[in-house]
Amino acid sequence: MPAPGKSPTRKTIAGRTRSTARPQPLFTNRVLAGDAREWLRLLPDASADLIVTSPPYADARTRTYGGVHPDRYVEWFLPISEQLHRVLKPTGSFVLNIKERVVAGERHPYVLELILALRRQGWLWTEEYCWHKKNCYPGKWPNRFRDAWERCLHFTRAKRFKMFQDAVRVPMGDWKQSRLRNLSETDQRRDPSRVGSGFGKNVSNWIGRELAYPTNVLHLATECANRAHSAAFPQALPEWFIRLFTEPGDLVLDPFLGSGTTALAAQKLGRAWCGIELHPEHVQQAEDALAEQERQLAARLGAETVRRATQLGLSSSAAFKLDAAD
Repeated sequence: MPAPGKSPTRKTIAGRTRSTARPQPLFTNRVLAGDAREWLRLLPDASADLIVTSPPYADARTRTYGGVHPDRYVEWFLPISEQLHRVLKPTGSFVLNIKERVVAGERHPYVLELILALRRQGWLWTEEYCWHKKNCYPGKWPNRFRDAWERCLHFTRAKRFKMFQDAVRVPMGDWKQSRLRNLSETDQRRDPSRVGSGFGKNVSNWIGRELAYPTNVLHLATECANRAHSAAFPQALPEWFIRLFTEPGDLVLDPFLGSGTTALAAQKLGRAWCGIELHPEHVQQAEDALAEQERQLAARLGAETVRRATQLGLSSSAAFKLDAAD
């Protein structure tokens, strides 16, 4: 399935995730070298369960991707998002990591314009997650402070979509030891908000709980070790969304794969994956990283598990979950 003018890159992962229950198409577990605008047209309808990506920001990564002017960003992205809408399953999710750029002393509204344009295209803007960059780049400006957060926009095709909230629960923390030790009378019943919002809380409901649901703010450090790519996000970012919106064996797509972060997260969690990347050096970097992680995962499996995985057509990342389940 070569793209126009391109030869398909080698398949980096042997086997297909859960192939006995869900036959996967030929692009599964592959890095596709070439332009996302060309490759996406070749992907089947409703084939991806989750799309996680961080496209080139406006006028950014100029030496890497040429840059897209903020005034033309929406026009540039809409043909891509049209294909993403077609490729995504009706129950799937699309997570777009993006951030407004400062132009002539003010934030350019191209991200806000893109959100409105995507809604007109048929997407539902279901949620917005905030990635708080705990180790943001230092600096000083006369009219603003350090940029310590980025948007992770969550779009869906339908109001009902796959979501597994229990998969991303977080520890309650030490605060519960003192807070729940001596409950007042008010703590043991629903206490309405004093501002008349209609909300209320019953603190006693937290007794016996070890895990809680997170907020929509993700506190993650930026990627510091990846020197070969100009704007790699941390692997923990796609991992969180993969856990939240997919099950083992589901297909995760990143049309701007870069050095392979999303594919590495999917492979690690036993999901099928597909990545598209324009630049040959990043394609090679992603393939090498995926092959190395595959070897590491395989080394942790016993011979019997490998044999069973082979019979089931599982990749070793999915086989590791099989081993853990045993």
